Parts: sequence; C-alpha cells; structure tokens
Amino acid sequence: MANQISVANHMNTALRPTRSTHTRAALLVFTALCSSVVAQEPALTAQNLAARLGASVQDGSSSARLKMEVQKPGGGSKTVLQLQVKARRTRAATDLVYSVLWPKDRKGESFFLRKTAERPPSGTVFVPPDSLRPISSSQMKDAVFGSDLSYQDLVENFFAWANQAFVGTEVVDRVPCQILESKPGKSEHSIYARVRSWIDVKRMVPLRVEKYSASGQLVRRIDTTRVARNDKDRLVPASLEVRRAGQDSVTELQGSNSQYDVTYSDSDFTSEALRGLADPKSK
Repeated sequence: MANQISVANHMNTALRPTRSTHTRAALLVFTALCSSVVAQEPALTAQNLAARLGASVQDGSSSARLKMEVQKPGGGSKTVLQLQVKARRTRAATDLVYSVLWPKDRKGESFFLRKTAERPPSGTVFVPPDSLRPISSSQMKDAVFGSDLSYQDLVENFFAWANQAFVGTEVVDRVPCQILESKPGKSEHSIYARVRSWIDVKRMVPLRVEKYSASGQLVRRIDTTRVARNDKDRLVPASLEVRRAGQDSVTELQGSNSQYDVTYSDSDFTSEALRGLADPKSK
C-alpha cells in the first residue's frame, strides 16, 4: 500500500491532473475497496444459516420458567399454567422435562421427552398421584397440557434436518426476513413434511414458523411476539403465539428466569424422576 501511495503521488506531481481526474481516481479506489470488502464476506447459504440456527438450539443444559396461556375458541375460558422446564440438548440427544408449578390443583403434572439421532422421539406423562403412561412416537402430535403445541414441536430441531433451502423473502413486523425451508431426510423422524421459517438474519432469530403435513396442508403456525437477551447475552424468542390450522384457539408462551450450564444427572431425565416433581420429599 505504501508503494502504491508513493507511485500515485509521483504521478500526481508529474501529470498535474485536473479536479475531474482526482474525482475519477477517488471513485476507482472506493470501488476497489468496496469490491474487496464484499469479496471477503462469505455468501449466506441455506445450509450455513440452518447450521447456525441449529447450533443455537443445541444449547446444552438449561432451566427456565414458562407461562402458558391457552385461549379457547370463541372467547371461551382461558387456561393459565406456570411451568418449570429442564432441558439438555446436544448433537447426540435431546432430553426435556416439563412440569406444572401452578395452579395448585394441577401441580406435579409433567412429562419427559427424549430424542436421539438414531431413534424417533418417545416419552412419559405423569399425572399425580401415581399415573405414568408412555408417549409413543405416533403420539408426538398430541397436545401439550391441552395447548396448541405438540410434543414434537418441543423435542425436534428442524434446523438440523438434511434438506435446507431458501424459498424467498418477506417482511414480518417491518423486519425483512429470509424464508428458510427445512425438510427431514430419510433417517429423520417427524410428523411434519416441511417447515418454513421467516428468519431475521440480522438478529439470527426466527420471527415466524409454519409447519406442513405430507399433503401440503398447514398444521401449525408459531409467531415470535417478543425478542430478548438470555443470560448468555444472546437474542432469542422470549414470547410466542401458537395456532393450529382449523382451530380458533391460541396459545401464548412467555419465558423467564432462564439459566444455562445447569448441572443435571441422567436420573433427572427419567420417567421415575417425574414422581419427585409432584412430591419433592419422595426423591
């Protein structure tokens, strides 16, 4: 660069350029610099965007409080639950425990879910005082605590699916979004045939997710209504609205008190551990 400046100064002295010559030279330099900057930035592909989003889902061990409000169709009754969530998400497996803290008459209702790369998801539901029943892979479409959310929605990471593609752009809540379409591979188990996500690429947050059946019908839509920073200073969806196709009900989810790098043992993610959530003295 120093040699280039020296040569340029020598030429300026020798040729005594006009103002227009200086202007053209400046524009050439500016254009060259911009081209260099653009060339250094890697192109955003569907695969690397999905990989970054998938890695943010596989966030290790965490705990959180969750408020769930289920508004029934036609302005009917509203169900409000306070939930405790324990999660352990890695590349190898996902383990989840959701339990009701409030209201008192439902305290201790809980379920455990597990999914590995090799096997379809499964789990167990516990209803106090002593009812344990399995959740098979065919029941992953069932509702979570009577909400518009399914077990499958909680346990799967569709950003890690084999097939990822850009299918357009759209503005959501005045934010330009890249639409990412995810499809499961042959070895990946899901009740959905494809998922479309509207990604705020600047903040790396999905603002909308739509999930479709094998027949192409929309099954479920999830909208992010609030984005906040977690205790790792990462921007994440903090509030969500979930709707099912053909239903007037809506489920609102609001997260709080999230903590990461929580220490768990394998025994925390078992069917028997659910009994202790209803009666801590039984542990």
